[in-house]
Amino acid sequence: MKKIGMISLGCPKNLVDTEAMLGQLVAKGYSISADPADSEILIVNTCGFIEPAKKESIETILRAAEWKQKDPDKKLIVAGCLVQRYGKDLRTQLPEVDHFVSLNDVERIVQACGEEFEERLESEPAEYIYDGKVPRILTTPASYAYLKIAEGCDHVCAFCAIPSMRGAYRSRTIDSICSEATNLAEQGIKELVLISQDSTIYGWDLGLQDGLAVLTEQLCKTPGIEWIRVMYCYPNSLRQSFLDVMAREEKICRYIDMPLQHASGPVLARMKRGGNADLYRKMIDNIRKTVPDVAFRTTFIAGFPGESEEDFRTLLDFIRDVEFDRLGVFLYSDEETTSGFDLHPKVPYKLKRHRRKELMTLQSKISRAKNRKWIGRNTQVLVDGADSRGTIARLCSQAPDVDGVVRIKIDNTVAGEFLPVTVTGAGEYDLNARLRKQ
Repeated sequence: MKKIGMISLGCPKNLVDTEAMLGQLVAKGYSISADPADSEILIVNTCGFIEPAKKESIETILRAAEWKQKDPDKKLIVAGCLVQRYGKDLRTQLPEVDHFVSLNDVERIVQACGEEFEERLESEPAEYIYDGKVPRILTTPASYAYLKIAEGCDHVCAFCAIPSMRGAYRSRTIDSICSEATNLAEQGIKELVLISQDSTIYGWDLGLQDGLAVLTEQLCKTPGIEWIRVMYCYPNSLRQSFLDVMAREEKICRYIDMPLQHASGPVLARMKRGGNADLYRKMIDNIRKTVPDVAFRTTFIAGFPGESEEDFRTLLDFIRDVEFDRLGVFLYSDEETTSGFDLHPKVPYKLKRHRRKELMTLQSKISRAKNRKWIGRNTQVLVDGADSRGTIARLCSQAPDVDGVVRIKIDNTVAGEFLPVTVTGAGEYDLNARLRKQ
């Protein structure tokens, strides 16, 4: 059978779709090649979230088209969010692409790689959700896997085009999720990273108002799974029931990933999110009171339309006061299908970059100080892999891909192994440690 080359762009939710496509292809006899030059079919799974992501997707497609130009017998397939959002335009502008696969057609990828495939480039939001019923080839290290618990989003944030691509919020059933969790555990996975567009409202559409609490408590019963991490929480829908489960269940990582986006009330109102610095402080105080050793990760947007110097100073003071464990800052991106596109005045690009730099400079000092408090502490880490500098592992307070790592100068470790270590050094993001004898 033919060799498949896959390039996956964007977020972990998109990666799960990539893994589902690979699983179906391998089940039908296709082989996977890491080298596009050695592939007969190249698939690019795109991201269409914001301008930089769209640009990366287009550039990747054009590079793949050059690869195909050298050998016209090769096939180029483009899938993912960019196709869902701009499929008909892409078909006109990129004739060198053999087939475009929308989000609804993830489970038709085998047909797309064959001789006959009818494209369905709808402009409507997707309805598909991966539910574990088709095979999946994991592309993450052997230590962890992403577990998609829901798809789509019902929020109307003024900066986000995801609902127009991924569709309305729809939860998988608890039985479906737990069945996949068991399957992942049987493959040797130790950490489940739960993902969706808003994990805090998991199950609400199924009539489960405390769905996330019920789900995570049930997942804790999965033999072989040691860590369960929840990503993408929404501030207005975080329920006390989930915090109580986090505080009670040892397998649930004491970790909150909650993109707050801003702290100024007027900016949050224009973003159509609501909230303000005072409300967020009270929420965070309650989280830290309920789960005293919790690590808190968030993201903010710099330069949303109308963001004044006073708004920015409110955000700066908020970050200085709260002292987040992890923090990222994105520049606002004008997206034509969002309500933010029509808001004015726009913040100049140079000013947006300056504000992001000021925020990250402040956070770097906070992060370094928090990391230094780890020096001398004994803890347990999960091994993800190794490089020329030794073993790469993570604390329970470090999420894969987005947070720092723990580096240990030892060899012969295995991904998925837990190691007892003593932290010996700390930088802005990463920690150094030595193996501790038990």
